[in-house]
Amino acid sequence: QVQLVESGGGSVQAGGALKLSCVVSGWFVSNCGMGWYRQAPGQEREVVSSIKRDGTTTYVDSVKGRFTISQDNPKNTLYLQMNSLKTEDTAVYMCAAAISYTRDYCPQGYNTWGQGTQVTVTS
Repeated sequence: QVQLVESGGGSVQAGGALKLSCVVSGWFVSNCGMGWYRQAPGQEREVVSSIKRDGTTTYVDSVKGRFTISQDNPKNTLYLQMNSLKTEDTAVYMCAAAISYTRDYCPQGYNTWGQGTQVTVTS
């Protein structure tokens, strides 16, 4: 069983920076991809950024140029560097992974989620 645990959230002023981490633990055959989601109160959950096995990354338009997603070489930790934070970035941030327990197979979507970490940006 794989578990994801986020950390690094907190309260910062607009224009500040924060770096989130997501530690992956447990046994698995393949990590088929990971990403960061966020959900603000009363709003829909949205994907913020993703990274594929080949290193290709995607970003929602609202964070392009400000956020950077990355992984360490063992792929046991996912990061989200958030710069030039805005009040609209305030949300609970959750990491997610598409974990495979067999060869030559990947799930169609993320099947493993972290508990979330609160990011609050004040004006």
